[in-house]
Amino acid sequence: MNPLRVAVIGGGTSCEHDVSLASAAAAGNALTAAGHDVVQLTIDRDGMWRDGAALPIGLAGAIDVLRDCQVAVPMLHGPGGEDGTLAALCDLADVPYVGSSLGASAVAMDKWATKLVAEAIGVPTAPGRLVTRSTADTETFTHPVVVKPVAAGSSHGVSMVRAASDLAAALDAAFAVDDRVLVEDVVVGREIDLAVFGRADGTRTVPPALEIVVPASGIFDLDSKYDGSAQFRIPAPVSDADRAALESAAVAVYDALGCAGVARVDFFLTDRGPVLNEVNTIPGFTEHSQVPRMFAAVGTSYPELLDAMVREAVADRVTVP
Repeated sequence: MNPLRVAVIGGGTSCEHDVSLASAAAAGNALTAAGHDVVQLTIDRDGMWRDGAALPIGLAGAIDVLRDCQVAVPMLHGPGGEDGTLAALCDLADVPYVGSSLGASAVAMDKWATKLVAEAIGVPTAPGRLVTRSTADTETFTHPVVVKPVAAGSSHGVSMVRAASDLAAALDAAFAVDDRVLVEDVVVGREIDLAVFGRADGTRTVPPALEIVVPASGIFDLDSKYDGSAQFRIPAPVSDADRAALESAAVAVYDALGCAGVARVDFFLTDRGPVLNEVNTIPGFTEHSQVPRMFAAVGTSYPELLDAMVREAVADRVTVP
Protein backbone atom coordinates (compact mmCIF):
# COMPACT_ATOMS: atom_id res chain seq x y z
CA MET A 1 0.00 0.00 0.00
CA ASN A 2 1.08 3.55 -0.65
CA PRO A 3 2.81 5.39 2.19
CA LEU A 4 1.02 8.30 3.82
CA ARG A 5 2.29 11.69 4.93
CA VAL A 6 1.54 11.60 8.66
CA ALA A 7 1.68 14.39 11.25
CA VAL A 8 2.43 13.07 14.75
CA ILE A 9 1.65 15.57 17.52
CA GLY A 10 3.21 15.34 20.99
CA GLY A 11 3.88 17.37 24.11
CA GLY A 12 1.12 19.70 25.24
CA THR A 13 0.39 21.99 28.16
CA SER A 14 -0.96 19.41 30.61
CA CYS A 15 0.80 17.55 33.41
CA GLU A 16 1.18 14.65 30.97
CA HIS A 17 3.58 16.57 28.71
CA ASP A 18 6.52 14.20 29.14
CA VAL A 19 4.42 11.06 28.71
CA SER A 20 2.93 12.55 25.55
CA LEU A 21 6.39 13.28 24.17
CA ALA A 22 7.36 9.65 24.73
CA SER A 23 4.22 8.35 22.98
CA ALA A 24 4.69 10.72 20.04
CA ALA A 25 8.37 9.85 19.59
CA ALA A 26 7.68 6.12 19.70
CA ALA A 27 4.70 6.40 17.33
CA GLY A 28 6.69 8.52 14.88
CA ASN A 29 9.54 6.00 14.80
CA ALA A 30 7.13 3.11 14.30
CA LEU A 31 5.26 4.84 11.48
CA THR A 32 8.58 5.61 9.80
CA ALA A 33 9.50 1.94 10.14
CA ALA A 34 6.16 1.08 8.51
CA GLY A 35 7.18 3.18 5.48
CA HIS A 36 5.28 6.40 6.09
CA ASP A 37 6.55 9.97 5.68
CA VAL A 38 6.35 11.26 9.25
CA VAL A 39 6.22 14.93 10.23
CA GLN A 40 6.67 15.63 13.94
CA LEU A 41 4.85 18.52 15.62
CA THR A 42 5.44 19.38 19.27
CA ILE A 43 3.53 21.65 21.64
CA ASP A 44 5.62 23.21 24.40
CA ARG A 45 4.39 23.44 27.97
CA ASP A 46 3.52 27.10 27.31
CA GLY A 47 1.51 26.23 24.20
CA MET A 48 4.07 27.10 21.51
CA TRP A 49 3.96 24.80 18.47
CA ARG A 50 7.28 23.61 17.04
CA ASP A 51 8.13 21.74 13.86
CA GLY A 52 10.32 18.66 13.49
CA ALA A 53 13.44 20.80 13.74
CA ALA A 54 12.17 22.25 17.05
CA LEU A 55 11.68 25.66 15.43
CA PRO A 56 8.74 27.71 16.75
CA ILE A 57 6.02 27.94 14.12
CA GLY A 58 2.95 28.88 16.19
CA LEU A 59 -0.58 27.63 15.65
CA ALA A 60 -0.92 29.10 12.16
CA GLY A 61 2.28 27.39 11.06
CA ALA A 62 1.11 24.11 12.60
CA ILE A 63 -2.15 24.26 10.66
CA ASP A 64 -0.19 24.74 7.44
CA VAL A 65 1.84 21.63 8.28
CA LEU A 66 -1.29 19.64 9.13
CA ARG A 67 -2.96 20.61 5.85
CA ASP A 68 0.08 19.30 4.01
CA CYS A 69 -0.44 15.86 5.60
CA GLN A 70 -2.93 13.12 4.77
CA VAL A 71 -3.63 12.17 8.37
CA ALA A 72 -2.76 13.36 11.88
CA VAL A 73 -1.89 11.26 14.94
CA PRO A 74 -2.65 13.20 18.14
CA MET A 75 -0.55 11.77 20.97
CA LEU A 76 -1.41 14.32 23.66
CA HIS A 77 -2.67 12.63 26.81
CA GLY A 78 -4.86 14.51 29.25
CA PRO A 79 -6.37 18.02 28.98
CA GLY A 80 -5.52 20.00 25.87
CA GLY A 81 -5.37 16.89 23.70
CA GLU A 82 -7.23 13.80 24.86
CA ASP A 83 -10.25 15.94 25.74
CA GLY A 84 -10.97 16.50 22.04
CA THR A 85 -9.08 19.78 21.66
CA LEU A 86 -6.81 18.42 18.93
CA ALA A 87 -9.65 16.54 17.27
CA ALA A 88 -11.51 19.84 16.94
CA LEU A 89 -8.43 21.54 15.50
CA CYS A 90 -8.00 18.78 12.93
CA ASP A 91 -11.69 19.03 12.03
CA LEU A 92 -11.33 22.79 11.47
CA ALA A 93 -8.19 22.22 9.42
CA ASP A 94 -10.03 19.51 7.42
CA VAL A 95 -7.41 16.85 8.19
CA PRO A 96 -8.34 13.22 8.99
CA TYR A 97 -7.02 12.06 12.35
CA VAL A 98 -6.54 8.91 14.39
CA GLY A 99 -8.89 8.48 17.31
CA SER A 100 -12.18 9.80 18.62
CA SER A 101 -14.03 12.97 17.72
CA LEU A 102 -14.38 16.08 19.87
CA GLY A 103 -17.64 14.94 21.45
CA ALA A 104 -16.57 11.40 22.33
CA SER A 105 -13.18 12.52 23.59
CA ALA A 106 -14.61 15.28 25.76
CA VAL A 107 -17.16 12.98 27.39
CA ALA A 108 -14.67 10.12 27.89
CA MET A 109 -12.15 12.52 29.47
CA ASP A 110 -14.80 13.55 31.99
CA LYS A 111 -14.92 10.63 34.42
CA TRP A 112 -18.20 11.83 35.95
CA ALA A 113 -19.93 12.06 32.57
CA THR A 114 -18.52 8.67 31.59
CA LYS A 115 -20.01 7.14 34.73
CA LEU A 116 -23.42 8.54 33.81
CA VAL A 117 -23.22 7.14 30.27
CA ALA A 118 -22.07 3.72 31.48
CA GLU A 119 -24.77 3.45 34.13
CA ALA A 120 -27.39 4.48 31.54
CA ILE A 121 -26.50 1.47 29.36
CA GLY A 122 -26.30 -0.95 32.27
CA VAL A 123 -22.53 -1.09 32.81
CA PRO A 124 -21.82 -0.72 36.55
CA THR A 125 -19.36 1.84 37.89
CA ALA A 126 -17.91 2.44 41.34
CA PRO A 127 -20.35 4.24 43.67
CA GLY A 128 -19.14 7.80 43.97
CA ARG A 129 -19.97 11.45 44.22
CA LEU A 130 -18.86 14.64 42.53
CA VAL A 131 -17.11 17.20 44.74
CA THR A 132 -16.39 20.82 43.80
CA ARG A 133 -14.35 23.44 45.60
CA SER A 134 -17.56 24.92 46.98
CA THR A 135 -18.73 21.58 48.43
CA ALA A 136 -15.36 20.20 49.57
CA ASP A 137 -15.78 21.51 53.13
CA THR A 138 -18.86 19.32 53.60
CA GLU A 139 -17.07 16.14 52.54
CA THR A 140 -16.60 13.71 55.42
CA PHE A 141 -14.84 10.37 55.71
CA THR A 142 -17.00 7.33 56.45
CA HIS A 143 -15.06 4.52 54.75
CA PRO A 144 -12.02 4.03 52.46
CA VAL A 145 -12.32 5.89 49.16
CA VAL A 146 -10.34 6.80 46.07
CA VAL A 147 -10.07 10.52 45.38
CA LYS A 148 -9.33 11.54 41.79
CA PRO A 149 -9.61 14.58 39.49
CA VAL A 150 -12.56 14.36 37.09
CA ALA A 151 -10.52 15.17 33.98
CA ALA A 152 -6.88 14.14 34.24
CA GLY A 153 -4.77 11.14 33.34
CA SER A 154 -1.76 9.05 34.35
CA SER A 155 -3.14 9.01 37.92
CA HIS A 156 -2.06 12.60 38.57
CA GLY A 157 -3.79 13.77 41.76
CA VAL A 158 -5.17 10.31 42.59
CA SER A 159 -5.05 9.09 46.19
CA MET A 160 -6.28 6.13 48.18
CA VAL A 161 -7.75 7.40 51.46
CA ARG A 162 -7.95 4.91 54.30
CA ALA A 163 -8.14 7.31 57.26
CA ALA A 164 -10.15 10.46 57.94
CA SER A 165 -6.95 12.40 58.61
CA ASP A 166 -5.86 11.87 54.99
CA LEU A 167 -9.00 13.10 53.24
CA ALA A 168 -8.24 16.83 53.20
CA ALA A 169 -4.78 16.31 51.71
CA ALA A 170 -6.17 13.97 49.07
CA LEU A 171 -8.79 16.52 48.06
CA ASP A 172 -6.14 19.24 47.87
CA ALA A 173 -3.98 17.05 45.63
CA ALA A 174 -6.90 16.39 43.28
CA PHE A 175 -7.99 20.04 43.23
CA ALA A 176 -4.45 21.01 42.24
CA VAL A 177 -5.15 19.23 38.95
CA ASP A 178 -8.85 19.91 38.36
CA ASP A 179 -11.73 22.01 39.70
CA ARG A 180 -13.96 18.94 40.01
CA VAL A 181 -13.12 15.79 41.94
CA LEU A 182 -14.58 12.31 42.22
CA VAL A 183 -14.73 10.53 45.55
CA GLU A 184 -15.38 6.86 44.81
CA ASP A 185 -15.83 3.77 46.93
CA VAL A 186 -12.94 1.32 46.78
CA VAL A 187 -13.89 -1.52 44.45
CA VAL A 188 -12.55 -4.93 45.39
CA GLY A 189 -11.57 -6.65 42.18
CA ARG A 190 -8.84 -7.33 39.67
CA GLU A 191 -7.78 -4.47 37.40
CA ILE A 192 -8.39 -5.54 33.81
CA ASP A 193 -7.80 -3.35 30.75
CA LEU A 194 -9.25 -3.91 27.30
CA ALA A 195 -8.50 -2.25 23.99
CA VAL A 196 -11.17 -1.66 21.35
CA PHE A 197 -10.27 -0.84 17.74
CA GLY A 198 -13.22 0.49 15.75
CA ARG A 199 -12.72 0.11 12.02
CA ALA A 200 -14.19 1.95 9.04
CA ASP A 201 -16.42 -1.01 8.14
CA GLY A 202 -18.10 -0.87 11.55
CA THR A 203 -16.36 -3.90 13.04
CA ARG A 204 -14.80 -3.84 16.50
CA THR A 205 -11.55 -5.66 17.23
CA VAL A 206 -10.80 -6.53 20.86
CA PRO A 207 -7.41 -8.19 21.52
CA PRO A 208 -6.75 -10.27 24.65
CA ALA A 209 -7.35 -8.41 27.90
CA LEU A 210 -4.49 -7.29 30.15
CA GLU A 211 -4.39 -7.60 33.93
CA ILE A 212 -2.50 -5.06 36.03
CA VAL A 213 -0.73 -6.62 38.99
CA VAL A 214 -1.68 -4.06 41.63
CA PRO A 215 1.27 -2.99 43.82
CA ALA A 216 1.36 -3.27 47.60
CA SER A 217 -0.02 0.27 47.93
CA GLY A 218 -3.35 -1.08 46.66
CA ILE A 219 -3.56 1.39 43.78
CA PHE A 220 -1.94 1.61 40.33
CA ASP A 221 -0.67 5.14 40.91
CA LEU A 222 1.60 7.56 39.05
CA ASP A 223 4.80 6.07 40.46
CA SER A 224 3.75 2.51 39.66
CA LYS A 225 2.97 3.44 36.07
CA TYR A 226 6.30 5.02 35.24
CA ASP A 227 8.99 3.79 37.64
CA GLY A 228 9.46 0.52 35.77
CA SER A 229 7.81 -1.62 38.45
CA ALA A 230 4.50 -2.16 36.63
CA GLN A 231 3.64 -5.81 36.05
CA PHE A 232 1.08 -7.01 33.51
CA ARG A 233 -0.45 -10.39 32.70
CA ILE A 234 -1.30 -10.81 29.01
CA PRO A 235 -3.63 -12.38 28.28
CA ALA A 236 -5.38 -11.83 31.58
CA PRO A 237 -6.18 -15.20 33.19
CA VAL A 238 -9.98 -15.00 33.25
CA SER A 239 -12.77 -17.47 32.58
CA ASP A 240 -14.53 -17.57 29.22
CA ALA A 241 -17.64 -16.11 30.83
CA ASP A 242 -15.72 -13.21 32.40
CA ARG A 243 -13.85 -12.58 29.14
CA ALA A 244 -17.12 -12.37 27.24
CA ALA A 245 -18.64 -10.04 29.83
CA LEU A 246 -15.59 -7.76 29.79
CA GLU A 247 -15.46 -7.58 26.00
CA SER A 248 -19.20 -6.94 25.75
CA ALA A 249 -19.04 -4.15 28.33
CA ALA A 250 -15.97 -2.58 26.70
CA VAL A 251 -17.58 -2.45 23.26
CA ALA A 252 -20.87 -1.19 24.72
CA VAL A 253 -19.15 1.71 26.50
CA TYR A 254 -16.96 2.44 23.45
CA ASP A 255 -20.03 2.65 21.22
CA ALA A 256 -22.16 4.59 23.71
CA LEU A 257 -19.47 7.26 23.98
CA GLY A 258 -19.10 7.36 20.20
CA CYS A 259 -15.40 6.46 20.23
CA ALA A 260 -13.37 5.83 17.08
CA GLY A 261 -10.00 4.28 16.37
CA VAL A 262 -8.30 2.69 19.36
CA ALA A 263 -9.45 3.35 22.92
CA ARG A 264 -8.60 1.63 26.19
CA VAL A 265 -11.47 0.69 28.51
CA ASP A 266 -10.45 -0.13 32.09
CA PHE A 267 -12.42 -2.31 34.48
CA PHE A 268 -12.39 -3.87 37.91
CA LEU A 269 -13.39 -7.52 37.62
CA THR A 270 -15.40 -8.28 40.75
CA ASP A 271 -17.34 -11.30 41.99
CA ARG A 272 -20.43 -9.71 40.42
CA GLY A 273 -18.79 -9.01 37.07
CA PRO A 274 -17.08 -6.03 35.40
CA VAL A 275 -17.19 -2.57 36.98
CA LEU A 276 -16.04 0.28 34.73
CA ASN A 277 -13.12 2.35 35.97
CA GLU A 278 -12.40 4.75 33.09
CA VAL A 279 -11.99 5.18 29.33
CA ASN A 280 -8.87 6.51 27.59
CA THR A 281 -9.33 7.74 24.01
CA ILE A 282 -5.59 8.54 23.71
CA PRO A 283 -3.98 5.94 25.96
CA GLY A 284 -0.25 5.73 26.57
CA PHE A 285 1.24 4.54 23.31
CA THR A 286 4.87 3.55 23.51
CA GLU A 287 5.66 0.01 22.42
CA HIS A 288 5.63 -1.06 26.08
CA SER A 289 2.28 0.55 26.93
CA GLN A 290 -0.79 -1.55 27.65
CA VAL A 291 -2.59 -1.22 24.32
CA PRO A 292 0.35 -2.15 22.05
CA ARG A 293 1.11 -5.08 24.36
CA MET A 294 -2.44 -6.36 24.01
CA PHE A 295 -2.24 -6.29 20.21
CA ALA A 296 1.24 -7.83 20.29
CA ALA A 297 -0.32 -10.80 22.10
CA VAL A 298 -2.16 -11.68 18.87
CA GLY A 299 0.85 -11.08 16.64
CA THR A 300 0.23 -7.46 15.63
CA SER A 301 3.53 -5.60 15.93
CA TYR A 302 3.74 -2.00 17.10
CA PRO A 303 4.44 -0.60 13.59
CA GLU A 304 1.66 -2.77 12.14
CA LEU A 305 -0.81 -1.45 14.71
CA LEU A 306 0.00 2.18 14.00
CA ASP A 307 -0.07 1.54 10.26
CA ALA A 308 -3.57 0.08 10.61
CA MET A 309 -4.67 3.04 12.74
CA VAL A 310 -3.62 5.70 10.24
CA ARG A 311 -5.04 3.80 7.28
CA GLU A 312 -8.36 3.25 9.06
CA ALA A 313 -8.52 6.97 9.91
CA VAL A 314 -8.14 7.83 6.23
CA ALA A 315 -10.62 5.13 5.18
CA ASP A 316 -13.15 6.33 7.73
CA ARG A 317 -13.07 9.85 6.35
CA VAL A 318 -16.56 10.94 5.31
CA THR A 319 -16.49 12.73 1.97
CA VAL A 320 -19.31 15.23 1.52
CA PRO A 321 -20.39 15.59 -2.16
